[in-house]
Formats: sequence, structure tokens, C-alpha cells
Amino acid sequence: MPEKRRFVKTRRTLIVLTILIVGFVLYYREAVKMTPPDFNDTKLFLIETKQIDDNLYIYKDNWLNKNRYDLWELMIGGTPEELGAVNGALTESLAEYQEYAFVERIKEMIPSEGYLNFLKYFTSWFNRNMDEYIPEEYLKEIYGISQFASDKYDFIGDNYDRILNYHAAHDIGHALQNLNLVACTSFGVKGEYTKDGKMLIGRNFDFYVGDRFAENKIVTFVKPESGHNFMSITWGGLIGVVSGMNDKGLTITLNSAKSDIPMSARTPVSIVARKILQYASTIDEAYDIAKSHRTFVSETFLIGSARDGNTMLIEKSPDTTVLYQTGEDYIIATNHFQHKAFENDELNITNIEESASMYRFKRVNELIESKKPFAKGEVASLLRDNKGIGNENIGLGNEKAVNQLIAHHSIIFKPQELKVWVSTAPYQLGNFVMYDLNKVFADTVKAERGMVIYDEAEGIEPDNFLYTEDYKNFVTYKLLHNYIKKAVENQKTVQQDTLFMFRDSNTKFFETWNVLGDYYASVGDKDKSETCYRNALTLEIPKHAEREFIQDKIVILNEEE
Repeated sequence: MPEKRRFVKTRRTLIVLTILIVGFVLYYREAVKMTPPDFNDTKLFLIETKQIDDNLYIYKDNWLNKNRYDLWELMIGGTPEELGAVNGALTESLAEYQEYAFVERIKEMIPSEGYLNFLKYFTSWFNRNMDEYIPEEYLKEIYGISQFASDKYDFIGDNYDRILNYHAAHDIGHALQNLNLVACTSFGVKGEYTKDGKMLIGRNFDFYVGDRFAENKIVTFVKPESGHNFMSITWGGLIGVVSGMNDKGLTITLNSAKSDIPMSARTPVSIVARKILQYASTIDEAYDIAKSHRTFVSETFLIGSARDGNTMLIEKSPDTTVLYQTGEDYIIATNHFQHKAFENDELNITNIEESASMYRFKRVNELIESKKPFAKGEVASLLRDNKGIGNENIGLGNEKAVNQLIAHHSIIFKPQELKVWVSTAPYQLGNFVMYDLNKVFADTVKAERGMVIYDEAEGIEPDNFLYTEDYKNFVTYKLLHNYIKKAVENQKTVQQDTLFMFRDSNTKFFETWNVLGDYYASVGDKDKSETCYRNALTLEIPKHAEREFIQDKIVILNEEE
């Protein structure tokens, strides 16, 4: 009889546990699923675009065109529903490739399937209320795009939840800066610092999710039903803004600042920037919009305004929003806050002391003084600079350099003339293509085969660095860097000639010696490994944490003896 009672008790316990588990799973699925917005015109989901050739797709007055510099140009207009659905229909293949590039890069960075699954569920839970912090019109736009998203990635989440969550990828990259996803540089000059006294603004968007992620940049021109017409540089599936200018001559660029790991989702910074670009025409209006939204990471918004004839920084943490100006004819933004409101902020202090931000800030300041007065060419030259302070060779790809050779895009604005220059591959080194928003938004552009909406005569030539041995060596470095790291992961040997070629391709970069140290450690050559690590420590290392990590590897080597 006691055995029977134990059996009944065990069975009841199992039943209760099963009910609890099933209940939790059902609750989780309902909790993380975001309710789509009201979408009145579902006929838009049946949009069929007209393909003119491999480079031009049309739907009514909207179009997607690839120019001869391999930049995609997108023109869309209408209600939020129309903007989303038409965008989704025209960029369907680009968005699918973008998602492929993003997912594959995440798999490279996090090869563990178990951890990836954990992150998927964690992210879904973390972002479960994000739609409550995004304006309804943008939710409709995102929902419209999601109707054309690929079903290949349903294992991550349904289309709407997935595309919505991707809008927080930039913010998550900020919070995880040790992954080297974001380390952007922006600056503005005017008055005596420019040749004609007019404002010029330049920025490198160093959001790195692999080279494939940057292959299909989209120069988007938007004519919304409400607010201002604007342009931005984006990619398939993103309606937020990271770099852009509206037809009132207001510009915005984003620079990350050090953040705590956020505890819950708020408004993605690219959505805040989108709202500013669409609805603000002055710095004060931009500031009011920024203050009205709560973000879950810290961010600097560099705002240029033709109406104000000025450039200022909106520095925004999850708890504080302030407006910063220098009182000079130039302003610089890297990845730390400058306003006195943050002078005692521990995160900001630590960031200044331990990251590459202040070093890069000083380098930009040095270059501004040496290159003034500025025209478009000087701005491009500064953005392309790959040296350290005092023109020191700190290795190609160093986060302390303005040009880290990882940029998704580089952009130059001249707000008072509504002109914008957009970089082309590779990185900031190809031609800068100029668009005059006075002409682009003048309703005179006809979508046709061979169309040209940029101004060829006002472009900027490729950087001469592209044609040097140093650039060829950098290409070799990137290929061998990945090859040797995979050899280390898979415990395979590499030929000595290949190791020497790798060493000589970028010998002034600490990471070259760090990877060689890892390789020699993996094959049991402790002496060579330690020598390489110590060589790395003599060079410019961007982050304090990276230096400590190399020092720890030396300690571990010696403990193993």
C-alpha cells in the first residue's frame, strides 16, 4: 500500500509539473508576441512591383534603383502603411540578404547553438514591450515591411516580431561594445573653419556586423504624408535613421556612449532619430523630441541645422537628456559624453579612461586644426584618416583611428545647400556620390532605365590609399586574420610562410601579434606565443580590457609551465 501511495503521489507531481511547464510555455509565447498595429489597407500586401531591368524596380511613383557606384537608391512616399508596404515590396530581396548577413555574422560571433537559442528567447522576453515605446505610425510602417519578409528565419520569430526586434540591434550593439560593433566618429565645422563659412558635417558609421552587411547600402528618400521629406542611409528592413538630412536642412547622426546592460526595452535610438528627422526643423525642436522618448542605451545625437546655422550635440542617457555646444566653430563627437551633467557619471568617466573614444576625439581635433579651412574634400580626407595622434602608424583597422576600415557608410552634409555626399565601397575609400535634395525632392525625377539622380560633377574622388601597397596588405591581413583564427579554433596548423605573410601585412597593429600569440599557444609553442603577446603590448591597444586580456594570457602561459 505505501508503494501505491508513492506512485500516486509521484504521478500527481509529474502531472502538476507538466501543467506548470505547458502553462509557462503558453504564457511565454503570449507574453513575447507583440500585437500588430491596426492596418487598414491590407490590399497593400498584394503589391506587385514592375522590374524594368536588374537595377530598377517600380511601383507607381515609388522606385528602387541601383546606380553605377553600386548604391541602391529608394524613393517612397505616402501614409505610414504605404511607406512600409511599398518599401517591403521594393526591397524584398535586399532585406532577405540583409537578414542572412546579420544572422550569419551572429553565428560567427556566437558559434554555440545552445547559447544562440538562449539569446533568442532572452531577446524576445527582453523586447516584449518594445512596441509600447514606438509611435503607432512607425509600427504600421514596420508591419508593412514585415509582410514581405522572408519565411526562412521563422525559427527566430514571426516576421513582425523579428523585424521589430531588429530595430533594437543597434542599441544592443551599443550595450555590448566589447564586441566592437560600434565606435563611430562625427564632427561639424563652420565659420572660419570652412572655406565659404557654411556648415559642413562629416561622420563615419562604424557599425560592424561583417562586410556582407554593408554590401547593399540604401540611400532612401522619403516623402511622408506628414512631416518633412528626408533622406537617410539605411539597409533592407530598417525604417529607423542612423544618418540623414531633411528638406529643411536639419541633419542627424548617431554616436554610441557607454551604457549599462539595459534591464528592459524602450525606444530604439534609430526610431528617435527618425522622428527628429521627420518632424524637426531646428535644434530646439529636435531636443524636445529627444526628451520626449525614453531610450534604453546612452547615445549622442549630433544635430546640424541650416535654420540655426549651428551644430550641437544632444547627449542622452536612459535618465538624462542635455544639449551641448562648444561655443567654437567646430564640434566633435566620438563615444563619450562632454556635457558637465555627465562629468561625475562613473560609466562616462570609465569610458573616457578605458576606451578608444578620447584618443580618437583628440585625433579628430588635431586633424581639424591641421586641415582647416574645410571644403568637401578636406572633410572626406579627415574621415579617411587611418593614422594615430601625431600621424603615428597604429596599424590598419585600429579602433583608435578615425578610419577603422570597417564603416558601413561615411557621409558628408552641407545643410545650408541641402547637399549630401555618400561614400561607396570599400569603406570610406571609394567615390563620395553627391545628392542635391533640392532636385531630388522637386518631383522632376522620372524613374527610367539608366536614370541618374546624383550630381556627377560634384562628387569626391576615391582615396589614393586604395591604390597603395598598404591597402593591398590590409586586404591580405583581413583574409589571413580569419584563416588563422579558424585554424586556432579547429586546432589546425598553418604554414610558416603564411604566418610570416600575416605578420608583415599589418605589423604595427596589436591584433596581428595577438592572433599570432593565440596560434603559437594553440600548437604548444609557449615561447613564441609569449613573445607575440609582449609585442602586442608595446603597440596602441584601443581598450583597457583588451590589454588586460592579453596580459592574462601571458600569466596563463607561465602558469602552465
